[in-house]
Amino acid sequence: MPGPYVVPVHGDADLPKEVDVVVIGGGIIGTSTALELTERGLRVALCEKGGIGHEQSSRNWGWVRISRRDPREVPLMAEALRLWSNLDQRTGRATGYKRAGIMFTCATDQEFVDHERWNRNLEGYQLDSRMLNATEFKAMFPNANMAIKGALYTAADGRAEPQKAAPAVAEAARDKGAAILTECAVRGIETVGGKISGVITERGPIACSAVVLAGGAWSSLFSGNFGIDLPQLKVMNSVLRTKPLEGGPEQALWSNGFAVRKRQDGGYTIASGHENVVDIVPKSFRYARDFMPALSKEWRSLKFRLGGRFFDEARIPNRWAMDEASPFEYNRVLDPKPATKLSDLALANLKKAFPVFEKAEIAQRWAGYIDVTPDAVPVISAIDQIPGFHIATGFSGHGFGIGPAAGRLMADIVTGKPPIVDPKDFRFSRFSDGSKIELISGF
Repeated sequence: MPGPYVVPVHGDADLPKEVDVVVIGGGIIGTSTALELTERGLRVALCEKGGIGHEQSSRNWGWVRISRRDPREVPLMAEALRLWSNLDQRTGRATGYKRAGIMFTCATDQEFVDHERWNRNLEGYQLDSRMLNATEFKAMFPNANMAIKGALYTAADGRAEPQKAAPAVAEAARDKGAAILTECAVRGIETVGGKISGVITERGPIACSAVVLAGGAWSSLFSGNFGIDLPQLKVMNSVLRTKPLEGGPEQALWSNGFAVRKRQDGGYTIASGHENVVDIVPKSFRYARDFMPALSKEWRSLKFRLGGRFFDEARIPNRWAMDEASPFEYNRVLDPKPATKLSDLALANLKKAFPVFEKAEIAQRWAGYIDVTPDAVPVISAIDQIPGFHIATGFSGHGFGIGPAAGRLMADIVTGKPPIVDPKDFRFSRFSDGSKIELISGF
């Protein structure tokens, strides 16, 4: 895989005949859900078409943040911060988590006011998050060269290593009894009396009474094969990492020109803080109306392009039979070519802001597809049309940090336990029950 090196997880050789729950997708959401369910004593099989954490769960920035997040996600993210603090101990493995703080700079007085207003969403959570004026920012970063009005600084935020986290959680789930099945695409679900009775994988059937679809950018295609219409598109973000560099900031920073996060190896992950690429594909037209409010708000930060991806996706069948190879068996890993101009510009802007990065050496580049919903809020929900079927997807670029808590909430829903937070805002039915679909914080 040309993308980032991910800690390898070797899948189990044997396919279980029957479990309680099948989790589809081996990213941070799927592995976290599997871990939660196994810890509750359920028999779980996690099926991943490729390798654990090989798509967006290993390609993201590695930010674990509650700051500047959609207010509807804040209660769940507060739970996630608590879970991350104990995740290494819980899994018995290193995830690279560190509470190091995240900074969102404000270039204008209006941005300062907007961030100040947003920060009120954290009132009552007893988290260290505050506004810094320009003088306070300069005191924290005396060597920075940034003309700003101030910054939103959340010391409670942190970082972790995307290439380590999902594998660590998956191995912990296996330690506690889950079957971890890699290179094992699920072709579809089976029902009896309208209820989930099992899944068909490329390696054979698994009987179960519940399924959790945590397929990231593939979730809409999978669910559409049996009549569940999930409005979901993909946005591509490009990243570069540097070799170890001394003297850079310890805190992660976001500005209009760059986003930067220190890595456990002493290097830095760098990306555009403002721009993403959107490939125009057939589903862009199908879901155009659903995404129109998001487009009207986010158009300045989205770079649309029409190219080979349109034809790649046009060739992917929307329907397939259980006894034939599914599209997932021909697309084990989404590994798009990075938009180097965007990440190069981000690095150039970072060098102006922090001259120490003039010494930075690029070690690697990659890109990943973010699975987005029209309101940039995930679906964490049972699906009423098919009892026993659940979806946890559409995290819209916010999924890595919130992953452990999303897994806990999904497990609560599957098992019928009191949920850790009110799941109303994450219900799938919001796209069809007449609810207002509102983009607040964006992708």
